[in-house]
Amino acid sequence: MDLLENIKVALRSIKSNILRSLLTIMIIMVGITSLVGILTAIDTILLSLSDNFSRVGANSFNISQKYEDLKSQRRGRQSRVGDIIDIDDAANFKEKYDFPGTSVSVSSYCSGNTTVKYKNEKSNPTISLMGVDENYFNNSGFEIVHGRNFNNTDLEFGSHKAIIGNDLIKLLFDDKPEMAINKMVDINGTNYKVIGVLKEKGSGGNARNDKFVFIPLLNSKRYYHYSDKKYDISVSVADATQMDNAISYALGKFRNIRKLKASQDNDFEINKSDSLLEILKDATSKLRFATIAIALITLLGASIGLMNIMLVTVTERTREVGIRKALGATRKNILIQFLTEAVMIGQIGGILGILMGIIIGIVLAIYIKGQFVVPWAWIFLGFFVNMFVGIISGIYPAMKASKLDPIESLRYE
Repeated sequence: MDLLENIKVALRSIKSNILRSLLTIMIIMVGITSLVGILTAIDTILLSLSDNFSRVGANSFNISQKYEDLKSQRRGRQSRVGDIIDIDDAANFKEKYDFPGTSVSVSSYCSGNTTVKYKNEKSNPTISLMGVDENYFNNSGFEIVHGRNFNNTDLEFGSHKAIIGNDLIKLLFDDKPEMAINKMVDINGTNYKVIGVLKEKGSGGNARNDKFVFIPLLNSKRYYHYSDKKYDISVSVADATQMDNAISYALGKFRNIRKLKASQDNDFEINKSDSLLEILKDATSKLRFATIAIALITLLGASIGLMNIMLVTVTERTREVGIRKALGATRKNILIQFLTEAVMIGQIGGILGILMGIIIGIVLAIYIKGQFVVPWAWIFLGFFVNMFVGIISGIYPAMKASKLDPIESLRYE
């Protein structure tokens, strides 16, 4: 018999023992559903987290001055600060860094005790003031919900324009962000026109994400400059898989800017902002192994059940085997026939399990408002596991059937 005929015979046998076959199929389906479903859910959650982290600046790295800990005999350890990154270093890097899919921003901290006034309202001197460029908000995960970003004119000429955080909207403009646009506010005694309002971010740790005022970078240099003023460089990477390559490229560029010789160590530091995401990925990799282990235990039970069914089937169809051998069927034909039946039961359960697993992934993606990606790797894994279970469970019953004596089989009642 050819393969198609074997499949037809297997399906007829499954149909003739539908309840018994259905129970085994359901056990296999549960195992594959847990395998594909949980792994797909993990990938969906990680994809959503990666996207969310990207929006808050996780797919980025910073270049900053180097700190080096030294041992001290009196007070344990003390820090030695390396050379600062000045405006020339930052500007040169932004101009020369051309790694594909990246965005460079330069910023500078001006003051942490800024006072902002509007008409009769006045903030406490707890507002942080920063000078930034046009890429800062995207790289840092800030979102402008009203108004606009700084344009080239604002940055080139140091226009008196400002973008303010949500706390100032609540305090100065009755929590109505649209009212703030184009209004003049007093920032440390200098008038600025509000051109943008940031989306509320909330505070995390010691960060005061909504107590910020941002002005053009040139204004930071003009009004808040001092001899050792440092500037921060942030690089956002569109494709997180290219992070290491982007960092290596930045390392070479900045060493050239610093005019460091090959024998000299770096006098700056590069820090990635995706450490939490990496921790989550490491944790989920362990969860994947645990999921696979649990699913395989379930499938082990299913394979034992499938082998039992096939042994019962061989016993029930002993006379049929004798007739087939009497008509010219070889041992190989009988072995393939029963093995095909075992594999078919495994594949039916596996296909149903894969479909259920994909549905779980889709439902989860909708629930967390994330992006669903077809889990091809887990689908192929499911098919491979199904095939393996079918072959392992069916090989012994099939070999037993193929070795039956045709004369004894024809006498079987």
